[in-house]
Amino acid sequence: MHTFNLRHLFHLLRFQIILTGLAALLPLCSHAQFQNMADHDDKPYYFGITLGYNNANFKLFHSPQFLQSDSVAVVEPYGGKGFNMGLLGNLRLNRRFDLRFNPNLIFAEKNLKYVHKPDSSTQIKYIESGLLRFPLQVKFKSDRVGNFRVYTLAGLKMDYDLSANSHSRQQDDLVKLKRTDFGYEAGFGFEFYFPNFIFSPEIKLSNGFGNIYIPNKSNAYSNVIGKLLSRMIVISIHLEG
Repeated sequence: MHTFNLRHLFHLLRFQIILTGLAALLPLCSHAQFQNMADHDDKPYYFGITLGYNNANFKLFHSPQFLQSDSVAVVEPYGGKGFNMGLLGNLRLNRRFDLRFNPNLIFAEKNLKYVHKPDSSTQIKYIESGLLRFPLQVKFKSDRVGNFRVYTLAGLKMDYDLSANSHSRQQDDLVKLKRTDFGYEAGFGFEFYFPNFIFSPEIKLSNGFGNIYIPNKSNAYSNVIGKLLSRMIVISIHLEG
């Protein structure tokens, strides 16, 4: 039984809503007659909040036991949806570059799909995670045009899985994951300047460097896996002051 149902929460932050919001904001910013928050770009630092949606997955490598398995015909990643919330701190380095710290609390699903022998029955193993993410990013900014700007970013991140020691994760029939994960992030976004805040939609990739799989050779679901690497697409909205 799931401790929380991400599918019911997902409808609050659908991708279509974000796109509709962008379509409504573009004409508003492009036809602006004056520049909002004109002195903002000279601030040495500023803060904000983050809300977002994520689609998490694995990159899976099979173990040598996979070909010898008499119970598992197929095991493959099966993506799950989730959401994230966090804080944002931005330090101005120069006209083009900022240093950004964006810690997040992330609720995610990274699931596995199994097809069993000999009847080809299908089973989904749900692996729910509550992650504390600590990313440090470098942000490269374009010139500001009126009340609009484009930026790209890249950096490193550390994830700490708060669910690693939960009772449900310790069940013998589940694939177990390591508590910490290190990786990289890269993406792009847009800044829309309003009179009192900046609205910044953003999309990025957040991928792990190392293997987060904990082997359990006595588990038929686990021993067919050799390595798991985390993969995530994150769509966020930043509200910055």
